Amino acid sequence: MSIQIVARILIKALMAMPAPDFSLCLFLIPEHVQMEEQFKTLIVLSHYLETARFRQFWDEAAKNRHILEVVPGFEQAIQTYAIHLLSLTYQKVPRPVLAEAINIEGLALDKFLEYHATNSGWVIEKGGQSQVIVLPRNEFNHPEIKKNTADTVPFEHVTRIFPVLS
Repeated sequence: MSIQIVARILIKALMAMPAPDFSLCLFLIPEHVQMEEQFKTLIVLSHYLETARFRQFWDEAAKNRHILEVVPGFEQAIQTYAIHLLSLTYQKVPRPVLAEAINIEGLALDKFLEYHATNSGWVIEKGGQSQVIVLPRNEFNHPEIKKNTADTVPFEHVTRIFPVLS
């Protein structure tokens, strides 16, 4: 077994978040191989992503860039996952929270926001000292109460019970 190839497969699986690919691949790797340093790092990175601890993720990823840069598009895939997760959680996300989640700041963040405002339906609002990004509505960030008609009891049935109860 080639450790480098297995590591690349795990990195690609990490890029497929929120799919469970990483965990599934990990089950196929013997435990003694998982104890190698680069696999331990990938497991930690996976944990940070699964728990939405993006600041810790990006810090750890920066320390281990030599492991991750062998697969092109890694950073963009994780940014896409972070945006997906934020869109499930927030209707409005503060600019600093978004910047931390996708690890972009300054002019690059301005261009990123401008791109998504144009192409993804984001709206950028000024909110006090900071900007707030309004994300498009979806079933998760804008839940609506759904009336289930199958669970309703007609009033006539209820009125028949009153004489029995008294």
